[in-house]
Formats: sequence, structure tokens, C-alpha cells
Amino acid sequence: MKRIMIAGFVGGVVIFMWGAVAHLATPLGTMGIRQIPDESFVVVSLRNSITEKGLYFVPGRDMTKSMTPKDEKVWEEKLKEGPTGLLLVNPAGGEAMSLKELGTEFATNIVAALVGAFLISRVVGSYFSRAFFSMLVGLVGWLSISVPNWNWYGYPTEFTLAAGIEEVVGGLLAGLVIAWIVPPPDGRKSAVSAI
Repeated sequence: MKRIMIAGFVGGVVIFMWGAVAHLATPLGTMGIRQIPDESFVVVSLRNSITEKGLYFVPGRDMTKSMTPKDEKVWEEKLKEGPTGLLLVNPAGGEAMSLKELGTEFATNIVAALVGAFLISRVVGSYFSRAFFSMLVGLVGWLSISVPNWNWYGYPTEFTLAAGIEEVVGGLLAGLVIAWIVPPPDGRKSAVSAI
């Protein structure tokens, strides 16, 4: 258990550092993200109409109740006519990369790597096959979260591909470290035998 905890922490640090590199030193952090033309007009409209932090779908509908067939037909016509969109709005504003956001990212990376370390500790196989397993876990996460967002909500293809690269590479890098520290269940030694 001690090795799993250490591997999870180190793997989480690796994921966090990879995320920093991916977003600050490569185009992955900005792929598929565009600036709204005449942003000031849109910002004024948002300030005047949205007072509650949330995720808004355009054209909107009241998700708390069922639509009548007539309302559904009107909404579907608005969808066909366009534009459509998904807006994440915080009317209060915020900071760029606040300490709270960085801390939350770091903590969730550690938790994810702890789960990965637990899973890898149960995988029988070579060092590289166990690291590859971790990469596949990253791929599963991407396929089950980012790809459906691309499919159903129209997330940009570039944004979705960048997320895939980040998840798969992060899974592999964490897996390389975790598999090095945590031995497989068949009794073979890990690369780090002193822990």
C-alpha cells in the first residue's frame, strides 16, 4: 500500500507537470478556442441577461419541465435555424489560473494517479505493458467524456483532439512512473526495490 501511495503522488505530480507543459509550451491548451467577434457587445448582453453562474444551451429551454409537442417543435425549429451553442458563464468574473484552481487541479491529478496506481498494482505484465495499460485508461476517459461532448454539443474537433492527446500522453507518462514504483501482483520486483 505504501508503494501505491507514493506512486500515486509521484504520478499525480507527473500529470500536473505534463498539463502545465501541454498548456503553456504547446498549442494544445488553445486548440479549437476562438475569440467572439465584437466581444464587448456579447459581454454587455451576457451581463444584462445572465445573473447566475451556469452552463447555458442556445437555443435554451427549461430543463426542469417537459415540453409540450408544440413547444418542442418551436425549439427544434430554432435549433435548425441556428445559431446553437453551449455557454459556460460566470457573471462575477474570475482570475486567470488562481491558486484555488491550480490547487484543485493538483489535488484531482493526485487522486486520479492514486486510482491509476491501484489499478496498475493489479495488472500482471511487463513494465511497458503496465504503463501502456495506464495510457489506455487515459484513452477510455477521453472516449467517454470528450468525444461525446464533441458529438452531442459540437465541441470543436481541434479542442477534442487536443484533449485526447493530453489525456493519452498524461496517462502514459504517469503509467511509466507508477509501473516503475509499484510491482505487479505476480511477485516480480518493481524497478524501485528500496521503497
